[in-house]
Amino acid sequence: MEYRSLCASVASASDVTAAIFIVISRLLQKDAEQEYQMRSDIQYMRQELSNISMMDEFARYARLERKINKMTDKLKTHVKSRTAQLSKIKWVISIVFYVLQAALMVSLIWKYYSEPVTVLPSKWIAPLERLVAFPTGISGGVGITCWLVVCNKVVAIMLYPIS
Repeated sequence: MEYRSLCASVASASDVTAAIFIVISRLLQKDAEQEYQMRSDIQYMRQELSNISMMDEFARYARLERKINKMTDKLKTHVKSRTAQLSKIKWVISIVFYVLQAALMVSLIWKYYSEPVTVLPSKWIAPLERLVAFPTGISGGVGITCWLVVCNKVVAIMLYPIS
């Protein structure tokens, strides 16, 4: 059995989640471009507003100020909806990959139930021998369940500084 690839496949689920999220974000990039256009329009209108004298041209000043406020509100709602949409997509993708990872682990435990991953001298793991050997029951053996738990913990510790 190839256990290194097993650990790599279990560990790469979070990498795949991140990659899919990036692809979806790029698909939604059009919304970000619209937001950029709105921001530049607002900036241009504010620049124009600063050039208008409030005392001399009050009607034009007030109209432009209302237009800026309306565009700013529209931009805020647009950003909120896009942020909510992205967080919902990220949540769904994360849930799907956690379910797939759990299914992979359960299938591996089911398939390799009676085979130890490796056999160590019994004295090395003496106090926890039965726990480490679960579900194989072989003295000194490391069961697939223990192996998967240790692999997940090691990968999580290694990925913690990155995230």
